[in-house]
Amino acid sequence: MSDLGIVFALLGAATAVLLAGAGSAIGVGIAGQAAAGVVTEDPGKFAKVLILQLLPGTQGIYGLLVGFIVLSNIGLLGGGVADISLQTGLLIFAACLPIGLVGLISAIFQGRTAVASIGIVAKKPDQFAKSMLFPAMVETYAILALLISILSVTSIKI
Repeated sequence: MSDLGIVFALLGAATAVLLAGAGSAIGVGIAGQAAAGVVTEDPGKFAKVLILQLLPGTQGIYGLLVGFIVLSNIGLLGGGVADISLQTGLLIFAACLPIGLVGLISAIFQGRTAVASIGIVAKKPDQFAKSMLFPAMVETYAILALLISILSVTSIKI
């Protein structure tokens, strides 16, 4: 077994989880600050602004999903570590990059977009459904990156 192969495979899983998770933490934090301000003024808007605040958290879930798939594919969750070449380890690492990088960036921008949507709800609560569309559009790119990472990781022969 190539030690470098397993190292790069694990580095790929860690990259997916860490970057997407960090982006989600930042995005949810940014939106949470705006949501807290709205709830201070009108506690009745709590549920609506909470939903908007939580939207950037999905990228962290996507990164975690890819991380679990990698750990399962390389055998760490199944009881025995597979014999992974350096080339395969690098392929796994590369396959994890889309959700890691796009997850990081999209979660931050989705948090910023959620702040704007929270502002809409603060002034016009009846426009909640429309306000959700703005951060949801950013989510599209995280989903595309998730699909590419899943398709890539699961296509690599181990």
